[in-house]
Amino acid sequence: MKDAPWKPRKVVIVGAGAVGSTFAYTLAQSGLADEIALRDHSHERAMGQVLDLAHGRAFFPPVQIREAQTADYADAHLIVITAGSKQHPGESRLDLLHRNVKIIHEIIDEIVLQKSSAVVLMVSNPVDILTYAAHKRSGWPRGRIIGSGTVLDSARFRYLLSQRCGVDVHNVHAYILGEHGDSEFAAWSMTNMAGLPIEQFCSLCSECDNPQEARDKIVDEVRNSAYHIIDYKGATWFGVGLALTRIAAAILRNQHGVLTVSSVLEGEFGLSGVSIGVPCIVSQNGVERVLQVTLPPDEQSALVNSAAIMKKTIEQLELAS
Repeated sequence: MKDAPWKPRKVVIVGAGAVGSTFAYTLAQSGLADEIALRDHSHERAMGQVLDLAHGRAFFPPVQIREAQTADYADAHLIVITAGSKQHPGESRLDLLHRNVKIIHEIIDEIVLQKSSAVVLMVSNPVDILTYAAHKRSGWPRGRIIGSGTVLDSARFRYLLSQRCGVDVHNVHAYILGEHGDSEFAAWSMTNMAGLPIEQFCSLCSECDNPQEARDKIVDEVRNSAYHIIDYKGATWFGVGLALTRIAAAILRNQHGVLTVSSVLEGEFGLSGVSIGVPCIVSQNGVERVLQVTLPPDEQSALVNSAAIMKKTIEQLELAS
């Protein structure tokens, strides 16, 4: 029996700005991909990023880096969309959303036309809305179009807990759920430190005079992290680039990792017709399964509230079924 022909693991990145190029940089160093192709509306920007990255090939694992063409969608394993338009002076948030939905629709149409079998990972913001828009436009099974969701938010949460509690971040397991935005919330019921439920760890630690106040402060800092970084340097790109590489690893290596990506819900948690960050098993097929964990009433209510906010925007954009 002959072996199947070898097929390089190709990742196409749509949008060669700060986020797209930083992801390409971290991906190149990871050794996850055999081929990285960058696509941008500006040929000059795409080529500039390609050449800058290619000149470092002597310092990272073997990988081909080049500008992408539409045909590259056909045999890509993973397509990562970071493209989007910035808000114009005097433009409403809804008008901006309409323009970005149009951009995403055009990209998805090109991908579908190429009969691609790739997983599409949406990064452009607002990621939950655009993930839902891409899913509806494609007509694909929901698992193949996912958003970066709250993977970065959860990493920020783990970092802040590790700093506050004096435990290595790799021994902290914690998740932020809901919208990648202001209505996100901490799933304290799913949080554990060094294998201990957070409540048990806190009872042994006794470092906080007011544990609830400390928790509220951590969650507030997670929720406002991006705003602080934007105030300091104008945009975020390093953290998200690393988060995308983690998601890419789960897909390209078929890891079945549990990540809080944005997935279209079909009745899980009592929700449907919305894409939102929840725990999912992520493999070579994208979202293989949404993990419908049992949340306590306050966290379930927070998830429902976050979904309601997303649904209102979906209805305004006339994306609902």
